[in-house]
This record gives sequence, C-alpha cells and structure tokens, in this order.
Amino acid sequence: MIPIADESPKGYVPFVNYAIITANILVFFFWEQTTETFFQIYGLIPARFLAYPLDAHNYVTIFTSMFMHGGFFHLFGNMLYLWIFGDNIEYTVGHFRYLIFYFTVGISAALFQTLAFPDSTVPMVGASGAISGVLGAYLVKFPTNRISILFFFFFIIRIFKVPAAIVLSLWFFFQLWNGFFNFTAQSSEGVAWFAHIGGFLAGFILIKLFDRYPRRWLV
Repeated sequence: MIPIADESPKGYVPFVNYAIITANILVFFFWEQTTETFFQIYGLIPARFLAYPLDAHNYVTIFTSMFMHGGFFHLFGNMLYLWIFGDNIEYTVGHFRYLIFYFTVGISAALFQTLAFPDSTVPMVGASGAISGVLGAYLVKFPTNRISILFFFFFIIRIFKVPAAIVLSLWFFFQLWNGFFNFTAQSSEGVAWFAHIGGFLAGFILIKLFDRYPRRWLV
C-alpha cells in the first residue's frame, strides 16, 4: 500500500517544501555519486558524533545527513511522502517556520537514533527522520483528511481513500514494531527505525508550539 495523494490547500505554493525536495534530489544525483567515502564524510555516525574530543565537522553531519539517501528508491519514497504531507504543514505554520520545524524534528530524529545506538559506526543518512516529524504533525492537524492509497496485489490494482489518522497510526505502529526488534537484536544496520520514531514524536509534540500563533504573524 502506497500513499499517492491527500487533501491539500488550494492555491497555496509550498515553496520551502519544494526547495527541500529539490535539494535532496540534487545532492543524490550530483554530489552523492562523486566519491565512495561520501557517506563516511557526510553521514551521521553515532559513535563519531558522541566521541571526545569534540569535532565540529561531526555536528555538521546532523544536517548534511538529512539530504543523503542510500539509493534511488530510498530517495523516491522519502520525497513522495514529503510531497504529499509537507505542503499541509507548511500551510499551517508558514514558510519560514516550516523550515525551522523541519530541521528541528530532523535533529530530534537523529539524536533519538544516536542515543538508541551510541556505539554504532554505520552512517545514518536520509530525510526519513525529518519527514517522520512532518507525519507526526500531520496526524495532529489533519487527522480526518482522506489519503489516497494505491493498493496492488498481483494484477489487482485499486485506489482507496483512508482517513489520515488510520494511515499514520498504522505507519507509526510499524515503526515501533520494527524498532523494538531492532533494539532487542542490538542491530543498527539497515533502516534507522528509531530516527523514524523520534522524528514522529517530535513532530507530534512540537507542531502545537509552532502553530501557537495566528497566521497573521506567520511568514
């Protein structure tokens, strides 16, 4: 099941969301392929991030890692979710505040994964944590929005409309389920489940702070 559309605000241009999507695509196609050590240099490595003495470069990776992806399908999935859900949140809080929100939940996601596996030497890359924060915010602000879901089973293809509360709650349960087994096995390989969990919780909580003031105060 793949979400393909939602109920978006009409006549609104979420240019910050478009800019973030564009930046991710450019990094993947024009920079990420340039060197074999790209992930080691710009990915967030928990053990290195927490190492002493402190290294400023390691702190920069908490931002650079948000624009890197492990492959085309990783990039495509993340950008699809951001395209569908990000514009509503940008509309809710305003352009500038959305940018701050995005980086805030992205940092929260990275720290959550880092604290779950502080000794990991596996580079953490991708916008998944920040996008998870957008999903958490969406669940708070638009729980009754209808999400168009593409369902396919062999030659059977259908599109269903399902309330966002159901889609996003099931998505979060899936992250918790996999995160539990990942943590039990003490494996930091593969998907950074705790980045998804931490980002979602951060978005769910922080959207109330970012949406605290009337729209006339928003940029």
